[in-house]
Amino acid sequence: MAKIVYSMLTSLDGYIAGQDGDIGLPVPEAELHQHFNDMMKQTSVVLTGRRMYEMMRFWDSPDRETGATEVERDFARAWRETPKIVFSTTLRQVGHNARLVHDDALTAVRSLKAEVDGLVILGGADLAASLARAALIDEYRLYMHPVVLGGGKPYFQSGLSLTLKPLGAESLAQGVTLLRYAPAN
Repeated sequence: MAKIVYSMLTSLDGYIAGQDGDIGLPVPEAELHQHFNDMMKQTSVVLTGRRMYEMMRFWDSPDRETGATEVERDFARAWRETPKIVFSTTLRQVGHNARLVHDDALTAVRSLKAEVDGLVILGGADLAASLARAALIDEYRLYMHPVVLGGGKPYFQSGLSLTLKPLGAESLAQGVTLLRYAPAN
């Protein structure tokens, strides 16, 4: 059975993007990037909404294989090799190694959870809120940067009420603290 993990970089005040929609968080440097590379290599499937998918399409470019640093090239390879399911009512097509779901995300995720083994990474606050309300998320990972954005897109959607139990904390490069939680019930 799949383990669905909602995993995002956040500011100390809990935002995944600033008020203007820009990420506003420091770009991961090599050591922190390697942490995300390792997680992507362990991932069976990525679940994402349209906005997150469009942002991550950057990694689909073959240019990512020849430019930048080795750690970035490594992530690009892992991203392209990992199957993705994109939930969107507006997209008409998706790229390499991705499948588009237009309707009933909850049914699709319930089926996936029963059919797939291993780690399923979930990205995107709106999709995460929908899955959280349906009790489909097994773990929450908040990668907290020592930055305050002062507003924007929150990690937890407004109005979402959850009781969580701590699974642990870890200090990472660039002053990032990984906080891990699971649903309490």
